Amino acid sequence: MSGDKPIEPWRLIQSTYTFRDRWLTLRSDSVRLPDGNTLSPYHVIEIADWVNVVAISASGHMLLVEQYRHAVRRTMLEIPAGHVDPNEGLEAAARRELLEETGHGGGTWHALGALHPAASRFTNQVHAFLAVGVTRLAEPVAEESESLRLREIPWPEFADGLRSGQLHLREANQMSTLLLLHLFAGASTDPAIRRLTL
Repeated sequence: MSGDKPIEPWRLIQSTYTFRDRWLTLRSDSVRLPDGNTLSPYHVIEIADWVNVVAISASGHMLLVEQYRHAVRRTMLEIPAGHVDPNEGLEAAARRELLEETGHGGGTWHALGALHPAASRFTNQVHAFLAVGVTRLAEPVAEESESLRLREIPWPEFADGLRSGQLHLREANQMSTLLLLHLFAGASTDPAIRRLTL
């Protein structure tokens, strides 16, 4: 396609909810494409928004968690993250998840932005936060599906490991959160934030 004409949205003909539980809803749409053709079914997954937290402790350590992910059948190294509960504010959800997964809280918080993790199928957004100067407040409390191990890595070691490829965060939405951090830190005039540029 070329020219200045806007891309036309698909026209919704009908929606049917084919599956629903506390984790997700599967919606099956019939849609009319701009060329007049009909696409049916087009499956959409309705799911709660997520939060990702880049947390730096008062001692300058990056807080990470290791946990087993059944869908890919491997243990993953991740930044603290989780879903937003109904009627919960975004920063409140981020603070709750950080406390639950790592036992840390407090500090200074910055919103880094929001991205769609997979706009072709998922309706939700991932909201990224930076928490600087967090301290240990409690023991971590894992949810029923979680078996977590806290990892604390000095920020320079974390950044070097990421750049060299020796440290792997394999979830795309988490790597995109680190990109938002990089952009935020690069634009900051605060030396403590600017040093977080990757």
